[in-house]
Amino acid sequence: MPPPPSSPAAARSSWRETLSLYLDRRIILILFLGFSSGLPAPLIFSNLSIWLRDVGVSRTDIGLFALVATPYAINFLWAPLVDRVRLPVLTRVFGRRRGWILLTQSVLMLAMALMALTDPAQNLWVVALACVFVATASATQDIVIDAYRIDILEPEKYGAGSAAAIWGWHIGGTLVGGAGGLYMADAFGWNTAYLVLAASVLVAMAAVLLAPEPEFRPPPETVEGEEKVRRFLHRIPGLRRGAGEAAAWIYVAAVAPFADFMKRRGWVLVLLFVFVFRLGDALQGRMSGVFYREIGFSLTDIAEVTKVYGFAANMVGVMAGGLLVARLGLFRSLLLAGLATAGTNLAFSWMAVAGLHMGVFAFAVVSDNFTTGLVTVAFVAYLSGMCNQAYTATQYALLASLGNLARIWFSASAGAMVDYLDGDWATFFVMTAGVALLGLPLLWLVIRLYPDSGGLAPDKRRQAAPAAGE
Repeated sequence: MPPPPSSPAAARSSWRETLSLYLDRRIILILFLGFSSGLPAPLIFSNLSIWLRDVGVSRTDIGLFALVATPYAINFLWAPLVDRVRLPVLTRVFGRRRGWILLTQSVLMLAMALMALTDPAQNLWVVALACVFVATASATQDIVIDAYRIDILEPEKYGAGSAAAIWGWHIGGTLVGGAGGLYMADAFGWNTAYLVLAASVLVAMAAVLLAPEPEFRPPPETVEGEEKVRRFLHRIPGLRRGAGEAAAWIYVAAVAPFADFMKRRGWVLVLLFVFVFRLGDALQGRMSGVFYREIGFSLTDIAEVTKVYGFAANMVGVMAGGLLVARLGLFRSLLLAGLATAGTNLAFSWMAVAGLHMGVFAFAVVSDNFTTGLVTVAFVAYLSGMCNQAYTATQYALLASLGNLARIWFSASAGAMVDYLDGDWATFFVMTAGVALLGLPLLWLVIRLYPDSGGLAPDKRRQAAPAAGE
């Protein structure tokens, strides 16, 4: 006879069942895929900013390098191609998902190697072009990895899969690519560090070769809907069979997800909130590495505090964010996490005044990474809740791309802002705190004006009703 649900034995059994999810071979594979997804990030963001500053590139030019990350914001434009185009040889040998992953990883490794073999002091445009290749390959890889994670797991394991992906991303992006890259650059030089990191992609490629290919099983209602559109288009005079098939493909891939989203009340206000919510983080994050160097911290100091202590604080924040959403609800969690994020931006103003002070440095970085974990979990949960189950992949890519586009383009002005302030970092970080608050009034309006929906998909509203104050 099983123990009663409220007994200690039942609680221990529940914990064991939950932890056993992480022993699934597929979850471990997703950890490796997350590693491959995170590895390129510091190479074109934080570490690259430090490298460029070390060789004398201006702050304004460093800020403009944010634009090379634009592919992350617009990868939804070619997502239908990744989902539907069969690659010669690769798809036949490895499958539709693994074939695309291996292709993007191969291009990614070559582009990273190109950066490793280039001197930015002499060939800054070549470095910029290589960054575009890295970002495009990485953004395309993200499309396939997200699809693979959804296809390979049962819905009840999506949470464990997401956690594994986040951990893997930080292992690749924060520890190996970030801290490891800084340590190697300090010891052997930037070019050697980038070359070693390019070779690290082989670890993820080996994992993909050992991974299973997901079974392709589209929902019956989706197949039926596509067939209805196809029959309708074929009845239009002047459309030959090939043209009708192309029109049907375009409608299902690019039109239907938009049409579904725009049926919801307050969708324009929701999109505006998604656009501005993380702008303060974007400004602060883009120039933080340059700020650390100008104060006088060494590469080793930066690696230890930002990539080790910061990594640990971020992981704690991610776990706390999950608890926060469960206890307070989605919308209250977003409000609280947004306020906390703006507050920690002010810690960097304190750091600018304190100067070369290791304790203040550690406090600012740890608090910032903790609140980043909180706000990331709440924001991703909100984006996920806005996705209709029939169009989850496409709508999530579109919403995430909107937020990414805002952060990438806006953060490109960060270096110019600091230059305009004549290097007054304290004022700059106060401004980023103010920008971080911009999304909160919009969120409050969404909650007050549309408490029955809040922009969420119809099949997700009941789960989030308590969060909206129902």
